[in-house]
Amino acid sequence: MKQRLVYLCGEMVPENEARISIFDSAVMLGDTVTESTRTFGHRPFKLEQHIVRLYKSLKVTRIDPGCDAQRMLQITLEVLDANRSFLGQDDDCWLVHNISRGRSIAGADPTIQRSSATVMVFTQPMDLRSWASFYQVGCHAVTAMSRIVASQSLDARIKNRSRMAYTLAEIEVKLVDPLAQGVILDVNGFVAENKGGNIFVVHDNKIFTPHTTNCLEGISRQTVFELARQLDIPIVEADLLPYDLYTADEVFFTSTPYCVMPATKFNGLPVGDGAIGEITLRLLNAWSELVGIDIVAQANRQLAHGSL
Repeated sequence: MKQRLVYLCGEMVPENEARISIFDSAVMLGDTVTESTRTFGHRPFKLEQHIVRLYKSLKVTRIDPGCDAQRMLQITLEVLDANRSFLGQDDDCWLVHNISRGRSIAGADPTIQRSSATVMVFTQPMDLRSWASFYQVGCHAVTAMSRIVASQSLDARIKNRSRMAYTLAEIEVKLVDPLAQGVILDVNGFVAENKGGNIFVVHDNKIFTPHTTNCLEGISRQTVFELARQLDIPIVEADLLPYDLYTADEVFFTSTPYCVMPATKFNGLPVGDGAIGEITLRLLNAWSELVGIDIVAQANRQLAHGSL
């Protein structure tokens, strides 16, 4: 059976043959920076911005990928082109970058590299089925018991593969509701982020979202700012507490795969009147117009078909 190709340390290899060492720092330390981009109509969305952010993370973590950003962009497009035949007409995919520090041996100094960086670039099917129903009814946003890793320890703007804190928080919210989507607070009790996205609230026709001191500076978050300005909807960064979500007119999440996910319930209470809000719908429609794809219809088609 024909396999998708992945880029691994300078080579294109079938995905079932892609291997890294068990001593790689990705495995030994979770020492990996990452980016995940998606396509719309088989075209990458804001890939250049994702790569710019990737190289900021690489700089701060002192990982040398062995090539500049322009070459990384070229590699990424080559990976996409090599796998286009796996995409159906209505399908889209992830474009994922994982870059670790390379081979690492346990010892007094974990920063010592035994090899060059391990560079992994691959595609995966864009599976929207687990989010599709939320476009119609909204999701249940639930506060995790665990707090986000403090920015004084690990700046949230460094997009990395150390996902344990997010995974544990997600386990906690799913004890409340198996379909819950997490709201993670920082150590001071302010709203931070979701396990893979940013959080927004609407009060009196104005959009509010946390500062990036305690959350990822998301590309999807940035897109909402752009669309809100086009729609003449005021949008500001602010310190938000759970009270602000309880009393909001609307709440929504943003992330690369689903773009905008409405929340119609927060910790068991309805958000606003319990229906998906007008501003959330306007942003979703504007996003669909921006990318030339009906985002909701695409997710619903996948759900109706039952498989990719």
